[in-house]
Amino acid sequence: MLAKNWINKHYPEPGLFRWVGFSLEMISAAVLFLLMVLTCVDVAGRYLFNDAVDGAVEMTQIGLAILVFAQMPLTTWRSGHVVVDLLDNILGHRVVKVLGMISVLIISTSFYYLATRIFQLAERSLRRGELTEYLGFSFGYITAYIAVMSWVTAACMLTYGAYRVYRGAPQSSSVGE
Repeated sequence: MLAKNWINKHYPEPGLFRWVGFSLEMISAAVLFLLMVLTCVDVAGRYLFNDAVDGAVEMTQIGLAILVFAQMPLTTWRSGHVVVDLLDNILGHRVVKVLGMISVLIISTSFYYLATRIFQLAERSLRRGELTEYLGFSFGYITAYIAVMSWVTAACMLTYGAYRVYRGAPQSSSVGE
C-alpha cells in the first residue's frame, strides 16, 4: 500500500496514464543505472586491466536513445518543455490561448510526420538487415522504438497539451521557481 500511495502522490496523471508514466520512468531509471554501471566497468577495465568493454559505445548510444525517447512523452504530457512567455502579459489571455493551440498543432503534426519518416527508415533497415558493428544488434528495432515513442509524444501533445492550453492551466513548475 505504501508504494501505491507514493505513486499516487508523485504521478498526477489520471488512471492508466499514471502507470504508463511510472513504467516509462522505471525504464529510464533502469537504463540510466545500467549506463552508469557500463561506464564504470568500461573505465575501470580500460585503466586497471588495459581492456575496454567491447561495444560500450554502441550500448551507450542505444541506451541514450531508449532513455531520451522514453522521457519525451512524459515531458510532453506534463508540459515540461521550455516555455518563453515574454509577450504573454502584453498580448492578452485570448491571443496567448490561440498561439498555444497553434503551437500544439504544429508540434504534434511535426512529431507525427517525423515519426512516420523514422518508421519508414526502420522498415528499410530491417529489410536490409543492417546491424551494429560490434554487437550485431539490428538498427531497425531501435529506430522503430524511436518512431513509436515519437507517435506517442504527438498523441500526448495533441490530446493533453491541447487540453492544458484550452483549460488555461499554468505551465509545470520546475526546480528553482
